[in-house]
Amino acid sequence: MRTGIATVCLSGTLKEKMHACAVAGFDGIEIFEQDLVTSSLSPEEIRSMAADLGLGLDLYQPFRDFDSVPEELLAANLRRAEAKFRLMSRLGMDTILVCSNVATASIDDDELRAGQLSRLASLAGEHGVKVAYEALAWGKYVNDYEHAHRLVELVDHPNLGTCLDSFHILSRDWDTAPIERFNPEKIFFVQVADAPKLSMDVLSWSRHYRVFPGEGQFELAKFMGHVVRAGYSGPVSLEVFNDVFRQSDVERTAVDAMRSLIWLEEQSAQWLEAHPSAPEAAETAAGTAGRRRHPMELATLPQVAEPAGFNFAEVRAADTAALETLLGQLGFAFNGRHRTKNVQLWTMGHARVIINEEAPAAAETAIAAVGFDVDSPVIAAARAQQLKAPAVPRKSQANEEIFQGFAAPDSTEIFLCQGSPDGTAAWVNEFGTPAGTGNGTGDGAAGAAAGRAAGPQAVIDHVNLAQPWQHFDEAVLFYTSALALEPQPYAEVASPTGLVRSQVMTTRDRGVRLVLNLAPLHQQEGGQDAAGGAPTGIQRRTYQEHIAFAVDDLVAAARAARGRGLDFLRIPANYYEDLDARFDLDPGFLATLRELNLLYDRDADGEFLHFYTATVGSVFFEMVERRGSYDGYGAPNAPVRHAVQYDHLHQLKLTA
Repeated sequence: MRTGIATVCLSGTLKEKMHACAVAGFDGIEIFEQDLVTSSLSPEEIRSMAADLGLGLDLYQPFRDFDSVPEELLAANLRRAEAKFRLMSRLGMDTILVCSNVATASIDDDELRAGQLSRLASLAGEHGVKVAYEALAWGKYVNDYEHAHRLVELVDHPNLGTCLDSFHILSRDWDTAPIERFNPEKIFFVQVADAPKLSMDVLSWSRHYRVFPGEGQFELAKFMGHVVRAGYSGPVSLEVFNDVFRQSDVERTAVDAMRSLIWLEEQSAQWLEAHPSAPEAAETAAGTAGRRRHPMELATLPQVAEPAGFNFAEVRAADTAALETLLGQLGFAFNGRHRTKNVQLWTMGHARVIINEEAPAAAETAIAAVGFDVDSPVIAAARAQQLKAPAVPRKSQANEEIFQGFAAPDSTEIFLCQGSPDGTAAWVNEFGTPAGTGNGTGDGAAGAAAGRAAGPQAVIDHVNLAQPWQHFDEAVLFYTSALALEPQPYAEVASPTGLVRSQVMTTRDRGVRLVLNLAPLHQQEGGQDAAGGAPTGIQRRTYQEHIAFAVDDLVAAARAARGRGLDFLRIPANYYEDLDARFDLDPGFLATLRELNLLYDRDADGEFLHFYTATVGSVFFEMVERRGSYDGYGAPNAPVRHAVQYDHLHQLKLTA
């Protein structure tokens, strides 16, 4: 599949955009007119640069408001078009996008439109240019792709074809099956964009909320399946208008865009296989089916199963004492230090937490890495690398586990581990009993000793990662495509600083639950430091992250943790009054919840109990108990947790 992208998708100058597209591996680009008009490069220089970068110049766009106009306006439009055709000759481009009229159209007559498009096609032919006519979803008279195609057929000129844009088609819920009946020679160009399903006017939706394939809710694989089956073999190009993307790092956005097309190519191949046409189904039934090849060959990636579960979570800190104490109070056992690396291992049953001591002195405590159990780490890593995930090497010496790793969009390191049926991990043997040195000898080690004696069995239930605002959609696509996690419907949770958008990514059996949170931006307190660099004050991070551990008996775990000195988040009395009103709980049970600062939720499938620890740096821990088939995360309790953490943070500031 030939890949392309419109320059309007990216931030920066045209020169910067072209370089980013080449780095990301695109075959070609669409030049958006405004990018050319504002560029200091001449058309000839742009043509030469594209050749040097190995980029095709596939489409010039947009040419607006041509058709359905009176004769005097048509003459001006043809003059304007001829100027663009001469410009395209200088650029070495041969295809222009012409949009259906939304502004100056005043005559609703298909015969008139066809005549005008015929004159445009004839003029284009004189300059060696092809016209790709596109039905805009908000076009005044032409807003349906089938209508645009009928006009193209009516004109029947070799220099006039259609452009199929997934947004204009899918935003109007048009059926895409008729595409298969189109003459492929009349499909001049295909543009793709995804989008979340929103209830708003389609123009605003298009101009601000398009996203790359896999980051929205459109059935793009189905759309592309029909396009491929029609016999189209030209470029598949991204045209995404998105305010965030146009403010983000240009090279990073280009890589995200390329990843989305790689993912879409694979998804389209799978859709074609799962939805054979009538002739294909008949061949299969007759036993005569071979591999059906379409003019557009679709590549696939190494196939991997979804992760079986979490293998470990890693927290990095410059000063690890507070983490050690907290884990010990929860009941984790200290399993020693690694024999060659500055890391510690803490375990509770099959829940494994690595404390990495190699953070820079000024770095805040944060979740640094997550390990997943997979069937084949090498194959899974190969898939991630083909999806443009940057590799993260892990230094290993003889007789040490070799982890396959790559970086997620938020810089969290993702490691792929060989899973075992019993949930154990061979690499834990690389950690030895502490010899009275290092950080494993303080209060944390004392708490760990108590944990070894009475600690409950546990597993990692979910990991919550904060996402930078400009990379949230990228993260959703990344975990979908690289780890086969499925995005669930997102939720918005109120906090004292604004709404927090929460996107849950899971495996089908819920063995892995990854929660991505897009937090509101905090106003920094204080000014800048003396060097004019990072703002001073306590609110350097906009959101906290956490690791949740599931146990069989949360009440017992909470009592044991309190006995070890754990300071729970103090839940307001108002919460428990509201809880009683909502659920009519047994008074004794409600008293236990209040006594231990436990939170509670219930739905038709089961119950959920949980509590939170105080925050160390940007990290806190949660312990949970799922009863029955409860599948949520205690969402009604999230505003309480946010408010309590907010108060706790400000109390620390006042006492500092």
